[in-house]
Amino acid sequence: MSDQTSTPAPPALSTELRLGNGIVLRNRLAKAATSEHLADRHGAPTAQLIEAYRRLAASGAGLLISGNVMVDGSSLEARRNVVIEDERHLTALRRWSAATDGTDTRFLLQLSHPGRQTMRGLSVAGRRQDVVAPSAVPLAVGGRMFRPPRALAEPEILDVVGRFATAARVAADAGFAGVELHAAHGYLISQFLSPLTNRRTDGWGGPLSNRMRFLLEIVRAVRAQTAESFLVAVKLNSADFQRGGFDADDARNVAVALEQEGVHIIELSGGTYENVSVVEARRASTTSREAYFLEYAEELSRTLTVPLMLSGGFRTRSGMTAALESGAVDIIGLARPIAHEPDFPRRILDGSTGTSLARPQRVGVKMVDDLLNSAWHQQQIARLGRGKPVRPNRKPAVALAIAMLTELRDGMSARFPLS
Repeated sequence: MSDQTSTPAPPALSTELRLGNGIVLRNRLAKAATSEHLADRHGAPTAQLIEAYRRLAASGAGLLISGNVMVDGSSLEARRNVVIEDERHLTALRRWSAATDGTDTRFLLQLSHPGRQTMRGLSVAGRRQDVVAPSAVPLAVGGRMFRPPRALAEPEILDVVGRFATAARVAADAGFAGVELHAAHGYLISQFLSPLTNRRTDGWGGPLSNRMRFLLEIVRAVRAQTAESFLVAVKLNSADFQRGGFDADDARNVAVALEQEGVHIIELSGGTYENVSVVEARRASTTSREAYFLEYAEELSRTLTVPLMLSGGFRTRSGMTAALESGAVDIIGLARPIAHEPDFPRRILDGSTGTSLARPQRVGVKMVDDLLNSAWHQQQIARLGRGKPVRPNRKPAVALAIAMLTELRDGMSARFPLS
């Protein structure tokens, strides 16, 4: 519901944020990562993806973060992921980074490797799929949709570290302001951090100091191949919400280590493919405070000086302002509200609205609802990429029908909501 009168945003939302590398964010609102699935069959960004981000760059958010950009074409999170392994897509990447031309919005690519969370058959054209993980621990969900992974040998671990660094260097050459390393949601870096999925007995497993080594080596390699002004962010689980897994104390220790490595932003999230329902329950329990992981951010902010970004659940200007004024977070991440209302950040800042109209799409069946929410928002971004307005009133049945047709066209069997 829109405010009846326009009230300019409080300073907490509109104040600039100067990061440790000298980059300035013009306000405290960010477009958080979303699953777009709009690359071509070779992993290059398409004109549709570029146009979608040109529209998103005009949203009013001071920071844009892309969806998953994969560092290995033999292992994808979803069909039609952007992939950066070398300079072959540099021209298209430069066009993508130029989506923010004429604005002072900063644009980060979210770099990721899915590890064992790679569905069968997903790889770029002409590549054989390779499903890897720290240890050969298969997913407990999805059945035959996911191949059991094989454990990485140490030279292969070092190769993946180098892949992240190469992707970051190419991103810098293409003109992006920085990268976000995806160390959450059960993807490969997160798999190294968790004792449930990392059962190694060498220098990459065992105590947390060894389990976080993969992430820290990636950060160091990225920083070694990019300029000091290049922004390096990390998306980190506050917890996996699995008994015996990566927990809040682990997250705090990793965050402290990341700050010592000179990371510029830490974004907090939580969960994996195996426990989406647990994350949803936590979301429901924190509705009154809007943000899903605000309580943990408040605790962590007492330990860190690095800026914290929190995404998930924010819907009102008052809730965003309260989170910022409390000192718990420095950046508010918005994903579904922007897909629902592409100018939502601008309207929050100029005071023409105080509440997002975005609401979860539901038909009442858990697995269907997970697919529906992911597909519904992907469809809105795809419409932006075609130069069309979003359809916030699209019915769930229509969104599901379009999703099923897309699944058949692309040969996919499922999608998951975490990005």
